[in-house]
Amino acid sequence: MSDPLSGMAGDVAVVGASGFLGWHLRVLMRARGHPEPRIVTRADLTGPPERLAGLLEGAGRVYHLAGACRGEPADVRDGNTTPARHLAAAVRRCARPPAEVVYANSVQAGNGTPYGDAKQEAAALLRAAVSATGGALRDVALPNLFGEHGRPFHNSVVATFCRQLADGQPPTVHGDRELDLLHATDAAAHLLDPDQPPAPCVRTGVRDLADRLGRFAAGYSGSAIPHLADSFDVRLFNAYRSHATGRHGLPRNRDGRGELYEAARTTGAGGQVFVSTTVPGQTRGQHFHLDKIERFVVLSGTAEIRLRRVLDDTVVRIRVSGDDPHAVDMPAKWAHSITNVGTGELLTLFWANEVFDPDHPDTFPEAVDPHR
Repeated sequence: MSDPLSGMAGDVAVVGASGFLGWHLRVLMRARGHPEPRIVTRADLTGPPERLAGLLEGAGRVYHLAGACRGEPADVRDGNTTPARHLAAAVRRCARPPAEVVYANSVQAGNGTPYGDAKQEAAALLRAAVSATGGALRDVALPNLFGEHGRPFHNSVVATFCRQLADGQPPTVHGDRELDLLHATDAAAHLLDPDQPPAPCVRTGVRDLADRLGRFAAGYSGSAIPHLADSFDVRLFNAYRSHATGRHGLPRNRDGRGELYEAARTTGAGGQVFVSTTVPGQTRGQHFHLDKIERFVVLSGTAEIRLRRVLDDTVVRIRVSGDDPHAVDMPAKWAHSITNVGTGELLTLFWANEVFDPDHPDTFPEAVDPHR
């Protein structure tokens, strides 16, 4: 399949790039090797019109992802229509208007709710502006989205349940109903190539969702990897892990022969285990994964594990030693590395939830700390 963004190098702008879907879109673009897009911030949308028009000038494609889905009815309406109105006015102002605007709409558009009606009105504003300037509007209706780093009590019930469980609280279920869920990475893939059919949604009940996440959290609190039956389970677990990162103590048993500890207990997760040696001063990793679950356990020596959420500047450093083994799991969509900071050889055990496939490695180069 040809790359739908070929020929648009440097010509893609993203409105709402710092939001939940915007972050997932930019991470997927980075994983696919696309150039960094132009970023249109909230301040750009409400600032001088000529500045916003300048950011859109000559763009091959503009992604409009900004909006509001929670709040008072008037705030929800304004949170969707006002950004669209500013964007539409800027498109009309361009001497070389964007060739295409891709709008992240909702399947709820026009359903009579403040949110649905506001999404529909925003689409109409964009359509009129794009049509008047000779461009094309891709109006992409998206269902309920979930994924890593969703905002609790805002983006999705998945994010809310994940945050509650990570804080040691039971999920709060106010009535059961069926949901059609789409992972934000799949939504981003559809936005990147709207001509291709989207990935299928997963239909699940709210109660089932709470129970499933509860089982994941209960096992993970004891460092176990739960049974992950399919890709939906993996992504749901990764969404939970984005709210529950850190080191895990390992069950240990000592007797006269020495010590035994469990590096990774999996309840049906399968996967692959491998061991590496690393000489002092050397680093492994410097990449990120979209979905893969990976665990590091230092068996001998001293190491520093570095982690950085993709597109973020904050580097998390975790010192680990074979003298006191702990498991450190790599969050999905975080760049990570491990460096031997000791004086002797470093021996590390790695576990991944899937067998490495060189044709589909789910491994993308990314320096954790490019300034080092």
